[in-house]
Amino acid sequence: MQSDATGHQRFRLAALIDDRPEEGIFRVNRALFRDAALFDLEMRYVFEGGWVFVGMATQAENPHDFFTANIGRVPVIVSRDGEGQLHCFINACPHKGVRLVQRQCGQARRHVCPYHSWTFDSAGANRGIKWEKRGCYGQGFAGEDHNLARVARFGEYRSFLFASLNADVPSLDDHLGEARKLIDLVVDKSPEGVELVPGRVRFTYAANWKMQLENCSDQYHFTSTHPSYIRILSERALEETSQVVTASLSNADFWKEDADGVTGGTYSFEHGHVLNWGLMGVSAALPEYERADALAEELGVARRNWIFNMRNLTLFPNLQIAENASSQLRMIRPIAPDLTEMQTWCIAPRGESARARALRIRQYEDFFNPTGMATPDDTVCYEEAQTGMAQQANGWLQGHARGLAASVEGGNDFSDALDMKPARSVLADAQLCDESLFRTYYRAWAQRMAAVLS
Repeated sequence: MQSDATGHQRFRLAALIDDRPEEGIFRVNRALFRDAALFDLEMRYVFEGGWVFVGMATQAENPHDFFTANIGRVPVIVSRDGEGQLHCFINACPHKGVRLVQRQCGQARRHVCPYHSWTFDSAGANRGIKWEKRGCYGQGFAGEDHNLARVARFGEYRSFLFASLNADVPSLDDHLGEARKLIDLVVDKSPEGVELVPGRVRFTYAANWKMQLENCSDQYHFTSTHPSYIRILSERALEETSQVVTASLSNADFWKEDADGVTGGTYSFEHGHVLNWGLMGVSAALPEYERADALAEELGVARRNWIFNMRNLTLFPNLQIAENASSQLRMIRPIAPDLTEMQTWCIAPRGESARARALRIRQYEDFFNPTGMATPDDTVCYEEAQTGMAQQANGWLQGHARGLAASVEGGNDFSDALDMKPARSVLADAQLCDESLFRTYYRAWAQRMAAVLS
């Protein structure tokens, strides 16, 4: 590590990420999970220097609705004005920099600073400076902008909201790229779109944010980490009498290539986005089953069947949509090298029946969050891994090589069914459990960190 002319601490990329595709080698150093100086730079360049997810448009659906979020260390307000337009502002009064809104969400035509009562409307405009006429301000004050500062870039894709503090980023469509087709699968479950089920969960774990980033895409851990959940599912399966229906077309009929032995796989996209997925039947065990025939009519059989597949999507660096035991939206917020905040919601199609909604919520409660049967297993492993990261005699981790020999450029017949063109893909059986897709995260991480990597 060395300082450059600007005072930045420059880290050697080769000492952090060992990326030698021609030799079939990819590994990362433990420093990525524990170095405090590196973490500070991550906040500046990864989270505050590029697109991040900030929330859903449905969280501020009506005029003057708002909610608060963070872009790295910077608090922001997402607000819908009286004309129905969404805005994203820095959540700080321009007078003294005090955080303007402390509430998580609500509705307000005016926001009043708790320190000196400067007032702003839902469009961010300054509507009042306390005792301004008696303030004896200097001549230049009137010419300054007293409105709330806007983020540099703000965009929406199908109700998913993204923002950047850096204006020099690609368009949102370019950033999301082919991964947009996976967001479409989430939104197109209902003609009315999706919503967040009331009841946000917020918790922390004592480990690095990249533990969660990897875990969502990690199929290798499931049978080792969640045996009690697997046992309960097996016991329930013996008791259930619900009809389970396979997809209307077999693998051989539906996809061009012979899919014998394929149980799923992974896709990697530009800008750090990844998907791991598993083949599933069109099953009455899922809440979507009530619209199975309608979905085939509206979207075609191929996309309908994809909706029933298990899918864990990560949009780098902080959004995850887990479609497995139920449907969960996760927002990752790093706080320290060894402390991460998670915010989660159950995400659901609008207009689904009361029975389907109840089933979705029960399955969600079953698996996810600190009260569920899976999340506590995962977070304990994150914290144990963080403890183990203190060992630096051999700084290289070996958890990123599995699947390297199976990874190929481009997609396959399964992605073709969505007209989706990933950068790389892996087709797998139940035991391959690809870890090579983690390269996608760390290559995107390195691109955002380029200013401080030598």
